[in-house]
Amino acid sequence: MAQGDTNLWEVVAVASGAAIIGDHIGYGLGRAGGRPLVDRIVRRTGNAQVMARAEAFSTRWGAPGIFFTRWLVTALGPWVNLSSGVAGYPWHKFLFWDVLGEVVWVGAYVTLGRLFSDQVQDLADILSNLGWLLLALFIAAVSGAALVREFLRAAARRNGKA
Repeated sequence: MAQGDTNLWEVVAVASGAAIIGDHIGYGLGRAGGRPLVDRIVRRTGNAQVMARAEAFSTRWGAPGIFFTRWLVTALGPWVNLSSGVAGYPWHKFLFWDVLGEVVWVGAYVTLGRLFSDQVQDLADILSNLGWLLLALFIAAVSGAALVREFLRAAARRNGKA
């Protein structure tokens, strides 16, 4: 995109469309398969707590909950899709809030990507160095803990506890 190969609005439109289609597959599964299908999905994935949170979130927030789970509380998004279908949430309202939320989400991320595209290699280098730093800190912490344990054992032996 930064090299002029694609148009920003085309990318936003295609990515938003793909996300919306995915959301509506989840909504459709919940609507057509109902509670028995969703319960089977939840059992197989082991996400009963996440589904319960999504249903509580949907009950509390309603339509804005659909909007917010597209870009702000994204971990609940797929589960809100299923629960909206199961609950029989009106499709035209789901469509409105879903499209609005996905366009905000995709638009924000694509725009940020475009703004920072020429810094991607610099960012990758920084993150790589940060990874090595975190590994070194982890090794130092484990070594330090082992060293402290040894000092405590040696002190206990000197005090006659061994």
